[in-house]
Amino acid sequence: MVYLIKFLYATFILPPGIFILALLIFSFKLYKYKAKLGKNLLILTLVFYIFTTPFVDNSIIRLLENKYTVPNNPKGDVIVMLGGGATLDTPNLNFNGHLSGFAANRLITSVELYKKLNVPIIISGGKVFQSTGTESEISKNILASLGIPENKIIVENQSINTTENAKYTKQILVKYNLKNPILVTSAFHMNRAVIQFKKFNVNVIPFPTDYQTNIHGSFELNDFIPSSNSLSNLSLSIKEFIGIIASKSY
Repeated sequence: MVYLIKFLYATFILPPGIFILALLIFSFKLYKYKAKLGKNLLILTLVFYIFTTPFVDNSIIRLLENKYTVPNNPKGDVIVMLGGGATLDTPNLNFNGHLSGFAANRLITSVELYKKLNVPIIISGGKVFQSTGTESEISKNILASLGIPENKIIVENQSINTTENAKYTKQILVKYNLKNPILVTSAFHMNRAVIQFKKFNVNVIPFPTDYQTNIHGSFELNDFIPSSNSLSNLSLSIKEFIGIIASKSY
């Protein structure tokens, strides 16, 4: 019974399901008066529905996330963690600012790698907007609170995009004579990140994390329930595909 109630409100009350239902009702009513317009609206509604389902959107983002796999025995002399968003003034334990879910997952993986390899961590990410926090500084505070020695944390706080992540990280690698960087970023973002680092002649060891879906697809009822999270994954995927294409020109 609980599952049925959850299914009903997730499908017909929560966005985007409620919008799809409203469009369907409007399409059928419109069809009675203007058949062609009603039919076209119905088609657009069905297309919209398809791209709000986990089955479709997970399949799309999976194309990005399966590009690289996690190495079984990673070996490198430095960990490079890319930023992924941060708040500015939200209160933390001893400082202000939090990492977004993307960045927080990247940080967890970086800590795990540090525990295994005991190599420095370069945190790459500056202040993207006036309303956002400086990602690398917030990450440094969190790493320090987790017991990572300050001399093992290198901050790169100038970059505001992936291209600059690669550009300014390259300068740090040269400065400290680091040769084998392990790159930590979200799995959906790894392909574009590797391309940008190659532009600066940096060969990284990809270590994807922050997966948005399973590596292997499923076929369950809930995979066909409209989901706002699916729309988010679709947006991420489109952004990355556009970024990959654009990275060939800059």
